[in-house]
Amino acid sequence: MTVLVGENGSGKSTVLEVLAAALGLNAEGGSVGARHATRCSEPGSLHLIVERSPGASRWAYFLRDETLHGLYSYLEANSNPSARRQEPRFHELSHGEAFLSLLGHRASPRGLYLLDEPDAALSFTGTLSLIALLSDLVAGGAQVLLATHSPLLAALPGATLLEVGLWGMRETTWDALELVADWQHFLAEPQAYLRHLTEEQGRPADASTPPGRPGAPSHLDPGRWDIGK
Repeated sequence: MTVLVGENGSGKSTVLEVLAAALGLNAEGGSVGARHATRCSEPGSLHLIVERSPGASRWAYFLRDETLHGLYSYLEANSNPSARRQEPRFHELSHGEAFLSLLGHRASPRGLYLLDEPDAALSFTGTLSLIALLSDLVAGGAQVLLATHSPLLAALPGATLLEVGLWGMRETTWDALELVADWQHFLAEPQAYLRHLTEEQGRPADASTPPGRPGAPSHLDPGRWDIGK
């Protein structure tokens, strides 16, 4: 199991989409057999060569939060009425329920799962359910590569953590993630954290305090924020 963590625009989703395309998966999500309409926005897959170990499973599944609505519509329109195990009508479920139901119904213990920001669909308890499901799949021989902003998913037991940024990719630990530090600072003093941002919003441009002013924690450095632009 490998987890990609990084800021918006760092390239996490690009890595997943390029790999999905190289594996023959639809950019909108699904398995190799999915043929719904799409626009591939990452042609970098042309430069990838996929190598598999002898006997390795070729089954893979790609899920990305931003295209789930279209994927649900495609699956419902192309369902197999004679299938022994009928899938639910995903559009009749909540966002998080539909995501977990889809992943559970499509589970293959020896497959590869590419998950782009699955935490966007899930509550705290829903994310814990996803962790349990992924842990069971990996224990059964599956492989998982996911991109996330969730400190919960970044703490997946046994996962390799890769932080993505201007430096490229670097292996790291949960405690060393900037994401984790930011959440810890926020949860320790949420009102102070937000008050700083709202003060910066209301202050005239020529009176704003320069980034890195004395006494300002680095995680509240206004130079790191792009609020209101």
